[in-house]
Amino acid sequence: MRTRLLALSVLGVAVALAGCHRGTRPDGKHGVTDMASFETFIGTHPTQDEFKKTYPGVQLMLPGTISTMEIRYDNSRFFPNLDQDGHIIGGDFH
Repeated sequence: MRTRLLALSVLGVAVALAGCHRGTRPDGKHGVTDMASFETFIGTHPTQDEFKKTYPGVQLMLPGTISTMEIRYDNSRFFPNLDQDGHIIGGDFH
């Protein structure tokens, strides 16, 4: 019984980790490294499409998007604050 439970636990973890992926920037790196440039870009109140085009390696976590509870230290997952027109007016990385 314990062997089955252990096997199912290992399988569950493997399946969960298989769903994890990282967005890759054109230069092969992940996430945002130049925070000053990023803050300037966010200050222009970009649309979601403009954000995805400018930062393809950053996962844009819109309201209602389901995500894992993992902590990322590479600025690869951005949780935006949106205005009434859907433009990004701020947010933070988790």
